Order: sequence, then C-alpha cells, then structure tokens
Amino acid sequence: MGNNLDSAVCIAWRHLCTCFVACLVALMLAFLVFPSIAWADDDATGDVDDPTTRSSVANTSQQATASENTSSFDATHDTESAGSNRVANAGSTADTMAGSTDRDSVGSLEVSSDNMAARSTAVPFALSKFSRAQVGSNRAIAGAYRGYAYYAGSHAPSMVLIATPDYAVVYVSSEAAAREGFNLSAEVDRAALRSMAGALDAANANGGAVLGSNTRWYFTSNETFEVDGAVFHFNQDFGDGRIYECITDTTGGDITDSERDLSDGAAPIKLTHACFAELVAFDDAAIAPAPTWIESLGGFLSSIDYSPLWVTLKTTGCAIVFIFVLGLAAAYFCLGLSARWRDVFDAIFTIPMVLPPTVCGFILLLALGNNTGVGRWFISVGFPLIFSWPATVIAAVVVAFPLMYRSARGAFESLDPVMLDAARTLGWSNARIFFKLMLPLSWSSIAAGTVLAFARALGEFGATLFLAGNYLGVTRTIPIAIYFEWMNGNTDTAIFWTVVIMAFSFLVIVFINLWGRRTVRYRKGATR
Repeated sequence: MGNNLDSAVCIAWRHLCTCFVACLVALMLAFLVFPSIAWADDDATGDVDDPTTRSSVANTSQQATASENTSSFDATHDTESAGSNRVANAGSTADTMAGSTDRDSVGSLEVSSDNMAARSTAVPFALSKFSRAQVGSNRAIAGAYRGYAYYAGSHAPSMVLIATPDYAVVYVSSEAAAREGFNLSAEVDRAALRSMAGALDAANANGGAVLGSNTRWYFTSNETFEVDGAVFHFNQDFGDGRIYECITDTTGGDITDSERDLSDGAAPIKLTHACFAELVAFDDAAIAPAPTWIESLGGFLSSIDYSPLWVTLKTTGCAIVFIFVLGLAAAYFCLGLSARWRDVFDAIFTIPMVLPPTVCGFILLLALGNNTGVGRWFISVGFPLIFSWPATVIAAVVVAFPLMYRSARGAFESLDPVMLDAARTLGWSNARIFFKLMLPLSWSSIAAGTVLAFARALGEFGATLFLAGNYLGVTRTIPIAIYFEWMNGNTDTAIFWTVVIMAFSFLVIVFINLWGRRTVRYRKGATR
C-alpha cells in the first residue's frame, strides 16, 4: 500500500513538473508571437542622472556638448493643438502650422514585422533601421558637460526624434531629404513621416512613454534647433567616432535640472526618449511578411547570446565547491566553541545573508579593490581580481555561504551527543567521527543546504555587479543579463532569461521536495 502511494505521488509530481514546464514554454512563445504587448513601467523614462541607457543601439549612453553655434536653420512646426509655441530661429523664419492633418490623407501605412521599418503609399520615402533610446545621460563627455545626451551609435542617423511629454522634435538631414524626396515644407510629407515615426515608436516603446495625439511636432533639417528655451543639437561628434543627440538650455546648461536658473523664463523639461532611423526610398524599406511562430521562435533563439548561461553555470559550479567545503568547516568549527564565542562567529558567518547584496558587494570592493593591499598584490602577480571572472565566484560564495553554514550547523547540533561520546570512548578520532557518523547522519540537511546555496549563487546579482561588473562572456551572469537587456529595451530577451532562471529554481525546489520525501521514507524503513 505504501509503495503504491509513493508511486502515485511520484507520477503526480512528474505530471505537475511537465505541466509547469509547458506553461513556461507557452508563456515564452506568447511573448514572442505577440511582441507588441505593452508592459507597465512607471519609470520607463528613467532618471536624468542614470548613466545607463535603454537604447537598442548601445548599452551605455554618454554626454554630448552644448554648442553655442546659433547659425541659421529652417524649422517647421506642425502642431496638433491650437496655440503658439516660441521657436527661435537665427536668420530664418519658422513655419508654424496650426491644426491636425488627417492621417487617412497620407495613404496606407505598412509596418514591418520586426517593427524596424515603415512606409506610406502617399510619399516616395520610408523609414528603416528604427531604434529607440529610453534613457539618456547627463554625464560629461570628453572632459566637459555637453548637456543631456542620447547615444546614437557610431553612424549618424538621417532621422532623429527627441520627445518630451508635450512635444517632439524631428530632425531629417538635408542630404537624406534631398535624396529621398522629403519636402520639409510639404504638409503631406510631414504628416506621412509623423505617421511612420509614431507607429514605430509605439511598437518599440516596451512600456515606455509614447507620442500621444496631443503631441506637438517640430520638423527641422538643421543640426541646431530651439524651442521653449531648449536647444537641440543633432548628430554631434566629439572626435571619438561616437554620435550624440544633445539637449541644453540656451546657456548650455542642464535643461532637466529642476533647480536651474529660470531667469530666461523657461521651465525645466523632462525628456522622455529618443528615436533613430534611416530615411530611405519607398522600395528600400524591408517590409517582409510576418513569420510563423516557429520561424519567430527559431530566429529568436538563434539571435540570443548564450554566454550568460555558460558564465552562470561555470560560476555557480565552481562556487558551490567552495561553499560546500567552507560551510561544513565553519559549522564544525562552531561546535567546539563556547556559547559566547559561538554567538560571535555565528553572527559573522550569517551576516551576508541578512545584508543587502549590494552592501556585500561594496564591502568586498573596499576589501579587494585595486587600491587595497590585496588588490595591488593580485595585480603585481599578473592576476587582477576586480572585474574578472574569479570576482563572480567570490561574490557568489560570500552571499550563498550562510545558507550552507546554517543548514550544516543545524544538522550537526541535532545529533545525539551521547552517540558521539560513545564513539570517542571506542577510540574513534575526530576525523573518523565526522566522516563516519556526523556527515552520513546529517546528509539530508547538508544536501538541502547545498541545493539552496546553489540556487542562491545562481541568482546572485548585486554583489556580482559591484565586484565583477557587466562584461559579456566574462562576468555577465543571467541575473545581470536580465537587468541590462531590459534596460536596453530588449524585453523579449529579458523574458527568455527570466523563464530560464525560473525553470532552474523550479527544478531546485522539486529536487529538495523529492530528496526530503526519500529521506523520510528511508528513516521510516530504518525504524521498523
């Protein structure tokens, strides 16, 4: 009867595991098949001082310069609402258009399945190679403050859109406009470009701010444009081959600073995001039919860089060896201490479990950094420790060690001391007692602690980021990959790694439950 019940339980567990894995796969496929699902993100616009950009073009954003050049330019203002808006134009007149343009008048709109290209049948041009940067940076570039900047890559895009909650400024290079037949003064051309950019922007928002129906649109072909006290500098290159889109106030200061000098009467603005694209001919826009879900899945899986998985497994596998040995040694060491000293060392060994991982990482950085004696010694022997793969192992060991230590100590303390004393009276050495009695009798708890420590090391993020950094193929583990893929706007990839880590965690929990049931069954059989 008992064996039949155990078999039924095992079969039920297998079915449950199968159903869970199937649900995870179905969830991942749903996100792949329906990539346009909007995710709630209250902080999608980011903090202006955040050095990390969620651009699909780059992992980090820099700062660009506030040019004092006030050369003449041609600007066109296409507004969705009545009212006036100040446009400063040195040497020319701004064309202000009131009222909205009927979107049906610009022909049918086609958007590619990958949301990177769009075209309208009413105009001879189209948009291609679309990307979006959710967050810019206020950091200095080339030793000077350049304003709030979006990093556009190593190639200057022919179309740039910078958005605020109230308006959007669209830059189209004069060379691309002349080549592809975009007329800045033609209302239908502006309406078509607005329709294409708006559709691609919404499709790539990933929960971020989108351009609304009341957004005021400004169009320009000049690299400098001013509106409402904000000066936009497009396609800026500061000598390092990197292209930036920069926004300053009229004095070259921080337009986003809420405490800035408002003597010019202009209020600070919040920049929501930037978009980049290439203006191409109508026939050059790659508008391919939507692939099947199998093709989407295959293409998605083939596009993923799996190095975070290998780095995570390598790091966790190496770390668990140190955790196992050090945890058993620390637990056995505490058994021989007096109650007072046992409490002291117990606090030392357990404190990484209660401290935030970022605090642990910061402490490790202070102790092992390149400016410390230990860090300089490692550098002198040709083995720099910080921001290397061994640093990921150290971080994982520190944060996961307490789980192994607590499990092993609890198991050792639960053993019958009379039995251990009897073994000593028989002449057994401490090593023999440990390996022949303590370890086998405590193995179930030790195994559970090992698995839990493995899971904790697998999911370590804060300490690893502090001590090892984010280097693809070297120190980027799955948790770090999830964070930076999401920050870079690659939500599908972040979801994939989330499913992977959830599957690992699920298997760990199942293993612990099965192991615990096997241990209980073994003990019941031994007592009969």
